[in-house]
Amino acid sequence: MLSIAVCDDEIIECAGMAEKIRGTLEEMKVPCFLRQFNSGEELLQSEEDFDIVFLDIMMDGLDGMKTAKRIRKKASCRLLVFISASREYVFDAYDVEAFWYLVKPVETAKLKQVLKKALLKTEAASPDFILVNKGRQKQKIFLRDILYFEIMGRLIDIHKIGGISDYYGKISILEEELREKGFFRCHKSYLVHLKYVKGYNRQEAVLDNGEKIPVSKRRYEEFCKALLSYMKKSGGIL
Repeated sequence: MLSIAVCDDEIIECAGMAEKIRGTLEEMKVPCFLRQFNSGEELLQSEEDFDIVFLDIMMDGLDGMKTAKRIRKKASCRLLVFISASREYVFDAYDVEAFWYLVKPVETAKLKQVLKKALLKTEAASPDFILVNKGRQKQKIFLRDILYFEIMGRLIDIHKIGGISDYYGKISILEEELREKGFFRCHKSYLVHLKYVKGYNRQEAVLDNGEKIPVSKRRYEEFCKALLSYMKKSGGIL
């Protein structure tokens, strides 16, 4: 499922663009999850990860370019599609590695072309992700951005690049689902992404960002084996 954000401070424009995208994807038989935002600040406050962000450039407050720069600091993998009534910002779009630049009014045929190319690009990347319930919505979180999971009762904290999210679940189920995805349960309350482990001892694992998480005595040997196996698969050891 393709996850898409549309951000435009003109509410009617935003709704119209969202409807056009949804209708085009339905015609292409591509399921999507789509959310609308009416300011750059609102978009940046969202904890969701989107495959594609359609971003109007001329917005009050935080404009599209400034919003895009902040998005890039949070996650460089998103596809940014700028929308503007003017072509004057085309070259500025290169600074934030924009995927496309659409000029208003956006023609349906052109939008379909862009969506097809975006779909091919996201499928080629084929990132793994989990979907967690957040209120009445589902939140998509890419595994590549997750440092570790921490269980607190029935609440699971997802420590990821850019912040922390939480949801209600069972770490035992999560452990089973992510067993072949580079995650290891090094402690009864922690499931760590081996990708981000840069050092360890018998008491704790040190992550790339400097955080330390506990390693239980009874899981230590298996943790060492799992980390060594992961490093070999990832080309990190000869």
